[in-house]
Amino acid sequence: ARWYSTVDSFDTHADIPDYFRKMDTAAKEKGHVAVISAGWDPGIFSLERVLGDAFLPGSKGYTFWGIGVSQGHSDAARKIKGVIDARSYTHPIDAAIQQVRGGRTPEFTKREMHKRVVYVVAEDGANQDKIRKAITSMPNYFSDYDTEVIFISKEQMAKEHAVYPHGGFVMTSGTTGQKNKQIIEYRCQLASNPGFTGSVLVACARAAFRLKAAGHKGAYTMPDIPPALYSPHSPNDLRSRYT
Repeated sequence: ARWYSTVDSFDTHADIPDYFRKMDTAAKEKGHVAVISAGWDPGIFSLERVLGDAFLPGSKGYTFWGIGVSQGHSDAARKIKGVIDARSYTHPIDAAIQQVRGGRTPEFTKREMHKRVVYVVAEDGANQDKIRKAITSMPNYFSDYDTEVIFISKEQMAKEHAVYPHGGFVMTSGTTGQKNKQIIEYRCQLASNPGFTGSVLVACARAAFRLKAAGHKGAYTMPDIPPALYSPHSPNDLRSRYT
């Protein structure tokens, strides 16, 4: 960001505030724009969480991921001794989704919202029980979830797990008036997580260009940016087509 305007998909949620401060300082020093943590989550889902909270003050929000491949969790599983390749799928717990859709606002644990299914190609002679235990007990990745480990061949991995689908739901449950129950639900269903994320980044690059052209500088997340700046269409076209 010190040398030119940037767009990135930094996705460690807990570290985003600190990362924002660093990128904001660097971009402002040189008059550039840095759009950070862009994609669908963080990114689009961040925006949906902000809108849900704004439209239903005092509401409760829920984010469910999957069914889809978690690239970070897959990388973590691949680092275990004896593992050649791995794909970690995140599955939302349908019973939890239905509770929220039904108007309830429970406090869920991580285990009650999602489960993990990990497909592993192991080295010949590797101890599968040790690999399974190492995966299911891994903190920050698998230990907080019910995790199933399934061993498969290289051929199965190449045939059945070559693409990276993903998706999920952002749900906001609240009330207006004294007892009018309101639920907002947004869903992404993606055949290719990398492909869709790349498309979002292109839209964010368009917004970054326009922000800088208007004299703005510093770091932005997707909720910070006016939605019209993402679009290839003019403001007049947007008003006539979509408003």
